[in-house]
Amino acid sequence: MELTDQERSVLWDRAEDVVHHGPQAAGADALPQRIRHTVQRFGEDSGKTGYLLLRGLEIGQLPPTHQGGHPATLPHHGTAGLGMLIAETLGTMIGYADEKSGELVHNVQPLPGEEQRIEGSGSVAFDFHIENVHHALRPDFIGLICLRQDHDRVAATRISSCREAVELLKPETLETLRQCQFYSNYPGSFTRDTTVEPAPAGPHPVLFGSADKPFMRFNSHNTVSLSKTGRTALRALTEALEEVCHEVIMQPGDCALLDNHVAAHGRSAFTPRYDGHDRWLRRFYAIKSIPRSVLHMMDGSRVIPPIPAINGIW
Repeated sequence: MELTDQERSVLWDRAEDVVHHGPQAAGADALPQRIRHTVQRFGEDSGKTGYLLLRGLEIGQLPPTHQGGHPATLPHHGTAGLGMLIAETLGTMIGYADEKSGELVHNVQPLPGEEQRIEGSGSVAFDFHIENVHHALRPDFIGLICLRQDHDRVAATRISSCREAVELLKPETLETLRQCQFYSNYPGSFTRDTTVEPAPAGPHPVLFGSADKPFMRFNSHNTVSLSKTGRTALRALTEALEEVCHEVIMQPGDCALLDNHVAAHGRSAFTPRYDGHDRWLRRFYAIKSIPRSVLHMMDGSRVIPPIPAINGIW
């Protein structure tokens, strides 16, 4: 969906206002009508591909991506407000206490010395995954707003839907992927400050839901099986996701919205220069509902408590 000049201007004005008050200030009609209806429809049914691309958002004035080796943060920038408005249209904007200290808007930018990390701070290829595969309360939706492209404009956001991939899989493979025999390790963004590797989540299925509209719980880096048939099924799924992949080279002002239960995503490799003009995205999460017990523990915040505190809901 391409925004008009008027939609772009109105949305930016509202984003710059709401960012100073927080996502709770984003009303149900905060987005311009055409954008609101499009985002709401996507939230109700993300379709076969599981993603929606908004183009032409204002991104305002930006500082260098890095200065003196330190990344920019933009705490009250209008692009954070854009994330708040869109997330609240999809559901409830959330963060995780275990990830980035509970921040609601994450900066995805390469960091010196972390080029090989399989997370947002790296620049190597990042294979297909859903966000927070290990977590009982995974985001229903994620949003990625592009502020800057990489220098060579080659870094692609790679999006692949399980609803397209299953059409390429054999019935026996689908049956295996629906069995509770898989385990998912914690991603690096959740273990940065830990000295002990947490036990993996599981056993869980990789595919679940109806046959015609399945959902997926999978991270090609972190999801494993102890059985030979399970490992074979994971390889087949990875190959199928590769076959149906949509490669989106995001431009400044693009916002990709992904159904986190349908569309896995990844990133192709790129070469950062740390000269102030490196690739820079902003990421946010939205969730449709939160269990009452967890809401009580959150005590009015939007941050999901640490995993040990909510283990009872597994």
